[in-house]
Amino acid sequence: MKKISMLINAADRISHINPEIYGHFSEHLGRCIYNGIYVGENSAIPNTDGIRNDVIEAFRNIKLPVLRWPGGCFADEYHWKDGIGEKSQRKKILNTNWGGVTEDNSFGTHEFFRLCELVGCEPYLAGNLGSGTIEELSDWVEYVTLEGGSPMSELRKKNGREKPWKLKYMGIGNENWGCGGSMRPEYYADEYRRYQSFCKNFSGNELFKIACGPNSDDYNWTEVIMKNLNKYHTKGISLHYYTVPTGDWSHKGSALEFDSDLYYSTISKTLYMDSLIKRHTDIMDRYDPDNDIGLIVDEWGCWYDVEKGTNPGFLYQQNTMRDAIVAACNLNIFNRHSKRVIMANLAQVVNVLQALILTEGEKMIKTPTYHVFDLFKEHQNGEAVYCFSTNESAGGEVKIPLLSSSASVKDGVMTITLANCSLEDGAEISCDIRNFECSEASARILTGEVHTCNDFDAPDRLTIAEHNVKLENGVLTAELPPCSVVSVTVK
Repeated sequence: MKKISMLINAADRISHINPEIYGHFSEHLGRCIYNGIYVGENSAIPNTDGIRNDVIEAFRNIKLPVLRWPGGCFADEYHWKDGIGEKSQRKKILNTNWGGVTEDNSFGTHEFFRLCELVGCEPYLAGNLGSGTIEELSDWVEYVTLEGGSPMSELRKKNGREKPWKLKYMGIGNENWGCGGSMRPEYYADEYRRYQSFCKNFSGNELFKIACGPNSDDYNWTEVIMKNLNKYHTKGISLHYYTVPTGDWSHKGSALEFDSDLYYSTISKTLYMDSLIKRHTDIMDRYDPDNDIGLIVDEWGCWYDVEKGTNPGFLYQQNTMRDAIVAACNLNIFNRHSKRVIMANLAQVVNVLQALILTEGEKMIKTPTYHVFDLFKEHQNGEAVYCFSTNESAGGEVKIPLLSSSASVKDGVMTITLANCSLEDGAEISCDIRNFECSEASARILTGEVHTCNDFDAPDRLTIAEHNVKLENGVLTAELPPCSVVSVTVK
């Protein structure tokens, strides 16, 4: 048992934790949308307007705050007018990015906004800059947000939506350094400035425009974008970083078959997120000292080789306690950097990559990653506070910190989230809580052997349980078993 001392100072407020840090990403990829979120109005699976009721309920439970759509690489080939109007008349398309399958466009703009209404989350549109036109993007904004008096608003009404929707988050292009056009940052910055000029605010709706930011450690991209854009052009720039256990994109490793060395390598690569955010933030601080432009990690998560026997273009993978530790580490990092990080979007919500939910016909399971978002949800809209630990190391050839942690205060309640990243050692935590009146504490835990997953034969193999903690004279004590994630509530 490793002994770890912690200090939390509630008087030392770091920054506000935007709910959007706990956001998600849905792309027309594999079975994320079709046969995942959306089954159609005539499905025998219980649904509301074609959207699975069990998925809606699961999203509501974790207070899902924002959902990004329609991509991803798909976004820069998506033409939104193909996905409106009578469904039987909608244009069929070939998804050239993901599996080469034909889609019927039965899930489009109206269906996406209906999903967001049912869940109670903010919609985040990813606009087509790569293969689309300025007029096309401008028309989409007008179609969605203008009350009336234009061809696009009248077309929306003709298609059954009288009132406009509220749209806050508007991404202009996706991965334009890669699948979104193979652009140089100088070229993209000029294109972005043109496109965003024609994305206007209508009917009291104010767009929060987001520019394509860097791929992982491409610091030059950030430098060029920040040099050429300011707060009048954009409110945020995106960052994409995936945890690939082997570091080799041609052989990323299995979701289920891995040894302890590969586990520790996975967590080490996940923790690199902290360095990435620090270095990109340093660049942003030079150009934007007043913090007017946020950093948005709108694609993150584990990327493994697909499950055997599945379409390689569908990116379907299982989800174990390793993924739970990855999720907890990332969310703690985002909390700690919430002064600059204002949104993050896990890839992806259903049936793709590090999914929250897996479906098979009428069956649905919640993954360990889903349960981590459940444990962390009370951080949303909290104030991140100073949280320090002495820590210990874990691992073999690759060493990592044993403990990941963060803390926040909201409405007189403190939330502390902890992950014991060690596979071998338990942790005995002694946490001194200062400048916070408290008399009781409770905790919930997710823990299990690192390869453990939920599947359709055993959907509740891994679930959240109550966990014993003690609070005496402002000192919280708790024991964390190996490979565990714990959320502590202090009142």
